Amino acid sequence: MLTKKQHELLLYINDQIVETGVSPSFDEMKDALGLRSKSGIHRLITALEEREFIRRLPNRARALEVVRLPDEMAAANTPRAPRFSPSVVAGNFKSRARPAPAAMSSHEGMTELPVLGRIAAGTPIEAIQHEIDRIPAPGALMGSGEHYILEVEGESMINAGILNGDLAIIKRCDDASSGDVVVALVDEEEATLKRLRKKGASIALEAANPAYETRIYGPDRVSVQGKLVALMRRY
Repeated sequence: MLTKKQHELLLYINDQIVETGVSPSFDEMKDALGLRSKSGIHRLITALEEREFIRRLPNRARALEVVRLPDEMAAANTPRAPRFSPSVVAGNFKSRARPAPAAMSSHEGMTELPVLGRIAAGTPIEAIQHEIDRIPAPGALMGSGEHYILEVEGESMINAGILNGDLAIIKRCDDASSGDVVVALVDEEEATLKRLRKKGASIALEAANPAYETRIYGPDRVSVQGKLVALMRRY
C-alpha cells in the first residue's frame, strides 16, 4: 500500500516517462510534489524501490524505470496530466493539521481516541492525517493530556517490542527527552516512529532493528509530534 506522496510521485514519474521517454530529474520531482527539499524525494524514491514499484538503472542519468503500477492506476486508460498540484497531508499539528477532537470518555474505564492514520517504523512515510476512525482504549494506559492513535507500519522498531500492525497510543506533545520513542516529523514532510537521541546540536532518530540505520539530522529539521505511551495489538 502506497502513501499519498508515494502514489503521486509514482504517477508523475510514469507520466513523464510516457510523455518524454526519460524519467524526471529530482528537482522536477521536488517542484511537482511541492516539497521544500530533495531529501524528501530521495526518501520517496527509496520507499518506491523497496516496494518494487520502480528500479534504478545503473550508469545512466535520470535512471528510473517504473516496474509496476498499483492496480487502480494500471487499470485506468484515460490520459493523465504531466503536472498536478498534490493535496497536502497534514503533518504539523500547530500549523497544518486540523486539531483532532478531544478524547471522548465511555463506560468501563475506556476512552475513545481518534485514529489519525499510519506511522512508519522503517522508511519514513506520510502520517498524521485527518481522523479516519475512533477506537476505545483503556484509560489506565494514559495519563493526563491529549492522546491519539497511529497504526504502525514496518519493522524497524521490533527489538523495542513495536511490531507491524500495532496500534500506537501517542501523547500529543512538542518536546521529548533523549531515549523517548516519538513521532518525529522530518523536514515538515514525513513522519516516522523512532527513538530520539540528542547528540549535541544534532538529533538522531534511532531504529531498534540492526537492519535499519540510525538517521541524524540538524535540530531545525526534526519536530516532535508526540510521544509513545502505550501499544495495543490485535491477534
